[in-house]
Amino acid sequence: MGGTVTVTDGKLTAAAVLPVVMRGRLAVVAVLASLVVLLLGVRYAGDSGPGRTDARIGEAAYGVGAPWWHLAHATDFLGDPGGALLLLTAGVVGCLRARRTRAAVLLLAGPGLAVGVTRLLKPLAARTINGDDNLAFPSGHTAFLTAFALALALLAAGRSGLGPTSGTVLALAAASAAGALMGWAQVATGAHYPTDTVGGCCTALAVVPAVARAVDRVADARHPHKG
Repeated sequence: MGGTVTVTDGKLTAAAVLPVVMRGRLAVVAVLASLVVLLLGVRYAGDSGPGRTDARIGEAAYGVGAPWWHLAHATDFLGDPGGALLLLTAGVVGCLRARRTRAAVLLLAGPGLAVGVTRLLKPLAARTINGDDNLAFPSGHTAFLTAFALALALLAAGRSGLGPTSGTVLALAAASAAGALMGWAQVATGAHYPTDTVGGCCTALAVVPAVARAVDRVADARHPHKG
């Protein structure tokens, strides 16, 4: 069906933003990602400096010269309000032009809630960087770009009719690539410790599948059609 419709309990509905064949695997990923966030949050709670792993990675990544410094700042901009708005606007407009309303909702809600969760977790972890007022764990910038890439990958997987393995690989590859890019930028500019960015990436992996499932359930409940 090319991702245009789904069949659930004898009902035809619009394309699911969380492909049915991927739900089980992404649920496992979400649980594991949540555990990583929890463990890292507990490990670095209240810290105001880098851990041993952070120091080793940060030493290699921080203070890169041109042109990498410019690339790091350009990537960082994508997680700022202005850059995030540009990405979200482009994605939502594309979805609406393709008449995929629930896809547009996912592109807004997935990254938005992922960032919202990081803001809730930061005062709980109380880890700081560059001063007591700068809460660090988990990284909101990394959560945003990871969530945005993951949402796009889910839509692409559903549209292409990928199977559970290939679809999950695509989703995780896209999320990992985006998380690694933004994570590197955050460390290179001194905005976060490496483990903060891991926490941000895992926050997105935990939140986006749940949001996608919720979008599908709400949309299917509001617009059921007998098959």
